[in-house]
Amino acid sequence: MVSLIIVIYIIFISLGLPDSLFGTAWPLVHLDMDVPLSFASIYTIIVSICTSFINFVAGKLIRKIGTGLITFLSICFTIIGMVGISFAPNIWVMMFFSMLLSLGGGVIDTALNNYVSIHYSAKHMSWLHCFWGVGVTMSPIIISFFMAKGEWRSGYRAIALIQSLIAALAFVNIKNWKNITPVANVERKETGKRPTVKNNKALLFSYLSMAFYTTIEFVAATWFASYLVKYMQLTPDVAARWVSLYFGGIMLGRLTSGFISDAVGDKRMIMYGVLLSMFGMFSVMLSTHASTMAGMFIIGLGFAPVFPSVIHAIPSRFGVEYAVDLTGFHMGIAYVAGFTSQAIFGFLATATGFVIMPYYMIIFAICSGACNLLVYKFLKK
Repeated sequence: MVSLIIVIYIIFISLGLPDSLFGTAWPLVHLDMDVPLSFASIYTIIVSICTSFINFVAGKLIRKIGTGLITFLSICFTIIGMVGISFAPNIWVMMFFSMLLSLGGGVIDTALNNYVSIHYSAKHMSWLHCFWGVGVTMSPIIISFFMAKGEWRSGYRAIALIQSLIAALAFVNIKNWKNITPVANVERKETGKRPTVKNNKALLFSYLSMAFYTTIEFVAATWFASYLVKYMQLTPDVAARWVSLYFGGIMLGRLTSGFISDAVGDKRMIMYGVLLSMFGMFSVMLSTHASTMAGMFIIGLGFAPVFPSVIHAIPSRFGVEYAVDLTGFHMGIAYVAGFTSQAIFGFLATATGFVIMPYYMIIFAICSGACNLLVYKFLKK
């Protein structure tokens, strides 16, 4: 039987595979579905409702069903979603299957991040999210080959096939999830009273920090391809390959972060990441091909440690007892903010031009960094 940690690494690839598909394919999808480019904003808002809802209730589902089984079932939902999208005759059918895809992805997100934050150290959290980066980097590359021929549907089916193989691996290892003893972060505190935004100001700013970060991540994932096509005048297939630089930066950043995260600590990893991503955004502002390519890669490098570090810090910040619920709430709130803000960006960019994209992102990067500092200010009180 394959070691569970290896299985989790591979499942993290499946977690990333669907995440970059929509934004990469949208420059062709909106033409095929005969909807305006800005409709991506409405589309993602509706789909985000499903993602956010499932994250808010994921804790209860995970306790009842178990991490192993719910992970397998969730991967199956993502497969059904991608296959359904690939055969969708119109935008409304596509949206329905996107909801199934988001339901599956939302549960996997909460289940795996909570499990790893409790059972493994910070370096594994970074390396596992590096494998998420493998997934999101593979998708634009794979689908770009089909988009070069004016076809996006076969790209979704190819990713669904890869996802099916990972689902089979998850199925044969369902029983192994109960055999791992929590070993990471032994200094975690237990709290008798459940933390809320009313009795714990640090939790409020932790939610906000995650929400602001997810905003810029979602803007990048959904709109970078459109930014390159509309503002930089690239063809959709070339734009798809350029987007892989951004996701490749995330993948490489998480690989390297794993070697230093235990020594540096979650707080500094988050701040260093935010500052580096801002440097990348300034590079994109220069608007040359070289600066934009470099900037996208640097933004990915900067983003790399932020999400894993925030999630890994939840048990140590607020206690193990309610970690699964707080992980779900962090992700639910983050998705609401992320989808809403990137949808607003879609309308703004349509009205004013995609030139505003790096400026929009940098505002939220500053907000995320400031809120993270406030988390630790209130934790000390």
